[in-house]
Amino acid sequence: MLKRRLTIFMLLSFSLIFAFTATAADYKKEYKMSVVVGPKLPWGAGATKFADLVRERTDGRINIKVYTSSSLMAGKQTNEFLIHRQGVADFCFASTINWSTTIKPLNLFNLPFFFPDYKALDAVTQGEVGDEIANLLSAKGVTLLAWGENGFREITNSKRAITKPADLEGLKIRVVGTPVFIETMRALGANPVNMNWGDAQVAFQQGVVDGQENPVVAIEIPVKIWQFHQYATIWRYVIDPLMLTVNNKVMASFSPADQAIIKQAANEAADEQRMIVRKGLIAPDLSALELLRSKGMEVTVLSPEVRDQFKAKTTSVYTKWIDVIGADLVKKSEKAIAASR
Repeated sequence: MLKRRLTIFMLLSFSLIFAFTATAADYKKEYKMSVVVGPKLPWGAGATKFADLVRERTDGRINIKVYTSSSLMAGKQTNEFLIHRQGVADFCFASTINWSTTIKPLNLFNLPFFFPDYKALDAVTQGEVGDEIANLLSAKGVTLLAWGENGFREITNSKRAITKPADLEGLKIRVVGTPVFIETMRALGANPVNMNWGDAQVAFQQGVVDGQENPVVAIEIPVKIWQFHQYATIWRYVIDPLMLTVNNKVMASFSPADQAIIKQAANEAADEQRMIVRKGLIAPDLSALELLRSKGMEVTVLSPEVRDQFKAKTTSVYTKWIDVIGADLVKKSEKAIAASR
């Protein structure tokens, strides 16, 4: 009787091993992951961290190769969601900005002066609204694994300190080519200029373009923005969350155990990446701003009252985009933000 039980146990064990091996054998030799920035920026480093964790914890069964600098989409960042849904990119660590031209509700994060701080952002992404966005993406063929972050986009320029809305009048500001950004700058009296970063740096040096807007730790410090601009204003006009995602069909092809490993790795990598881009920007640690000052920049931090003046100037943009995003989603977000105060 004991011998029979041992035989059955061994047969079941071999069956499980065979089933696991067969599943693993069906995996691709390489899974492609798209990132629009280079590997040295916190965004790109976060993608690499995720890939490394997955490879290590699956004993190499899932080998993710990170394709940086928009290389999978020939440099056209707004095509990323399309190639992801089609399966050209198995995984992505993507900006809501780049996908917002295709998935309109993601323009929620582009609304001018909508998110006052990180606490408000977390209340939205980690709550009901975050779940709703995850469901929306899933219906379009993409699984949201975790939220990362590129940061609040702050403005710098070579002409003057921006302490009130009138200071933006006539300044040529390089922006992302997303409609909300262009409309926001025009509402504030600036002249928005859309160009790639390489051309922008030449334009800064030649004095053709006066300023730009980007996250401090994630972009401005790594590119040494003080080489071009003397003035920085911390106004938190737009936030740039990142989404760590996987194609639905690709996710379904993994065993339940490997799916759990992927989800855990995504959360760990995204949490670490988010902490990195916030470091030095939340009181009492404002070392990132002190670094800008140490490089000769004049840094202005807007008070909530002055920030409201800028927000008032962009009311028309806010009102127009509510219907595009979805009034219900905006209301839920406003409620979550109010509860976080």
